Amino acid sequence: MAIRVLIADDQPMVRTGFRMILAGEPDIDVVGAAADGAEAVRRASELRPDVTLMDIRMPGLDGIEATRLLAGKRVADPLRVVVVTTFDSDENVYTALQAGAVGFLLKDSMPPLLVDAVRTAVLGESLISPTVLARLLRQWSARSGHPPTPSAESLTPREVEIARAVARGRTNAEIAAELDISLATVKTHLAGVQRKIGARNRTETAIWAWENGHVR
Repeated sequence: MAIRVLIADDQPMVRTGFRMILAGEPDIDVVGAAADGAEAVRRASELRPDVTLMDIRMPGLDGIEATRLLAGKRVADPLRVVVVTTFDSDENVYTALQAGAVGFLLKDSMPPLLVDAVRTAVLGESLISPTVLARLLRQWSARSGHPPTPSAESLTPREVEIARAVARGRTNAEIAAELDISLATVKTHLAGVQRKIGARNRTETAIWAWENGHVR
């Protein structure tokens, strides 16, 4: 079945551009669009898309709060939200990740990256540029002022390696290759990490790793 996508952005040209890019892919179906956060929440709740592409700065209910309502920790059946924003001008991306977004892209990314982000999100992973992720999380973890949050159980050395790799934006396949272990082993370790630190996805794992000083 085709991947069902909802596009939420207050700029008509952006919505049209994203729709044109995604409509050219045989395995992706754009099922709707929204011009603000409130409409995004309403349409996503009705349509239950596989992936929602969410802008942050929109009138009324912004993309951060919309993301929290669709994918936050208190949502019983969270949707997959990928934030698409401008890093240099929007410092709320970190908050959006904490709100439940599974990844983010820059608006000036090449069209193939947008397509890859949609497909990657459906697979349960996050397409986040390692360079951008490092800049973003390093900046915000330094500013947060929060002390490290210890996990309920201590991570094994291998689990720490997995968490560090995720925080650097590595996919499971890349982690397996770098550590010379099987893909199944990576998934097992990642599941253990997420269980111990209380993370629901890769993005929350990356945030935890940066906030707790496992990546510098």
